[in-house]
Amino acid sequence: MQLLIETLDLETFFDGLSKAPEPILMLDYDGTLAPFREKRDEAVPYPGIRDLLSDLISSSRSRIIIVSGRAIGDLVPLLDLKYQPEIWGSHGAERLDAHGGYHQAVSDEKPAEGMAEAYWWARDNGLLEIAERKPTGIAFHWRGKTDTEIVRLSKLIGEQWQQHAADFGLVLNEFDGGYELRIANVTKANAVNAVAAEAGGTIAYLGDDVTDEDAFKALGDRGLSVLVRPELRETLADLWLKPPEELVEFLNRWHRTTRRSH
Repeated sequence: MQLLIETLDLETFFDGLSKAPEPILMLDYDGTLAPFREKRDEAVPYPGIRDLLSDLISSSRSRIIIVSGRAIGDLVPLLDLKYQPEIWGSHGAERLDAHGGYHQAVSDEKPAEGMAEAYWWARDNGLLEIAERKPTGIAFHWRGKTDTEIVRLSKLIGEQWQQHAADFGLVLNEFDGGYELRIANVTKANAVNAVAAEAGGTIAYLGDDVTDEDAFKALGDRGLSVLVRPELRETLADLWLKPPEELVEFLNRWHRTTRRSH
């Protein structure tokens, strides 16, 4: 566990957390709560994480929110939690509240046209095996491929969509393990800004990927940004945790601090 900014005092943070009526804990999934896997449907949470999340949902004052680039329909069975958390999927374009209510950002025809064209382009180029369709875009995954194949895929996808995406109101962003073509104004910052506007209060956001930097930037000094990954990289986060041990330690402390009194 390493502080990344000199002004951060974790004791002060957790002291404030102990007094917060409904603290908010926002958590990325892949690379944060679960290790990366070559087969994405095998990326289940680290040992102990499911029980910890269930305890946080059922016996703490916290509002637990999962924020992921995955579509919600793919994420729920991987989480496999006893209690339903709030989930923002597809980088914040989908929202499933803790009571099961579902909402999706409305998109105009141009991005939808672009995503359809991208799907057929992927089919024609033999890329459907690595393509993941989402409500707001398509992700191309190359985790587990050889270095030579990654270079080829990166060049192929980049040359087609780096400039062409803008014609449809889309952007092509690189993430840890691939490229994602998605609606230009949809990022994890949307989820952070919406939740902060609704509730305010004490917020922490835990994430690992470059896509989580949008959330860190949006959170700013309104809360605690935590980078969760085995190696440190350049980041806007305030704190760095190595999973799974330091992640489990942090979540346990959060639970002890926010446990409901009976």
